[in-house]
Amino acid sequence: MNWTALLDRLTEAEHQGTVLALATVIDTSHSVPRHAGAKMLVYADGTQFGTVGGGELESRVINESLAALSDQQPRVVTYDLLDPGNGDPGVCGGSVDVYIEPHLPAPQLIVVGCGHIGAAVVDLGHWLGFEVLATDDRDDDRIAEAASKAKTFIAGPIESLIDSVVIRADASIIVVSRNLEVDLAAIPKLLATKARFVGVMGSLRRCRTTRERLIELGVNSDDLARLHAPIGLELNAETPEEIAVSIMAEVISHTRGGDGSPMTDLEDR
Repeated sequence: MNWTALLDRLTEAEHQGTVLALATVIDTSHSVPRHAGAKMLVYADGTQFGTVGGGELESRVINESLAALSDQQPRVVTYDLLDPGNGDPGVCGGSVDVYIEPHLPAPQLIVVGCGHIGAAVVDLGHWLGFEVLATDDRDDDRIAEAASKAKTFIAGPIESLIDSVVIRADASIIVVSRNLEVDLAAIPKLLATKARFVGVMGSLRRCRTTRERLIELGVNSDDLARLHAPIGLELNAETPEEIAVSIMAEVISHTRGGDGSPMTDLEDR
């Protein structure tokens, strides 16, 4: 198969945020259907582009590719093509090593509210490699500046964002709105999405009031347990940029499984 055609498919998937795995034959011995360098793309629905050998071997590589997409971990798998009676995927007489690499889109960062702090979060999230989506129902120069740094900006109430984009399971949602009423309108709808992280900025008092009002609105305890409020790690941050660092530090910690401890404390563990 033409490598250029496969590269075009891979580039297209990157631009469109399509999830897929790239399977590459990296080593072979003796008689095998394809040799080192053979490549195949496997999409999340199990369809493929290219081939690493066909038959049962290829079927197993597709299944392993889907597993790699599920756990987001690359792997090398080895197949002996000796004896189907013992479970081998063929009778060619050789062996094949296949490297499987998941290709995943940049995780979403959704910023609700593009004031001073929201604009700083948009800027930092873009620098960190997130796919940044932002929304605000106001119209002024500060909002326009933040909007210019987001990949996607949706003007209007939170419903406009939810109706316009697919909020994925890898999304982190940051609510940095101007007042409690905006929070109360947005949070129940955001907690109803598959987003892995929903955080709200505010003082302890404001966040306690927000939780009380959400309970009055009928938000259930399981959804409330997902809410990070107030958002951010304690850095004694003051400027919008410092607060953005605090917020994104918690997002990264949550995503990567960290606990926010100073690295010097790890010596005692």
